[in-house]
Amino acid sequence: NSSTHKTSEVKTWLAKHPRFKLHFTPTSASWLNAVEGWFGQLERRALYRGIFTSVGELKSAIKKYIKVHNEKLAKPFRWHKSAEAIMTSVARAKLSLIDNKRAN
Repeated sequence: NSSTHKTSEVKTWLAKHPRFKLHFTPTSASWLNAVEGWFGQLERRALYRGIFTSVGELKSAIKKYIKVHNEKLAKPFRWHKSAEAIMTSVARAKLSLIDNKRAN
């Protein structure tokens, strides 16, 4: 969601490399942020500076982290917004996208 992806240099590079596509998530996609955070923790706590000589060793390290995380660190996610508030926000985001497309 960074504005750096909208610079002319990046747009030019992307035009020359059609294989690459940028996908943006809405800033209100909190569950995606949570998933990204979890993978960051996995990388920092289980994989960073690790030496894995096989795919099996890597899988084992990941499975071990998941087991420990689930037993010691996991906690339920609680929604703080009502479904109505979320749907209102989604509708507002859709209108914003429509307005942006019209402006461009």
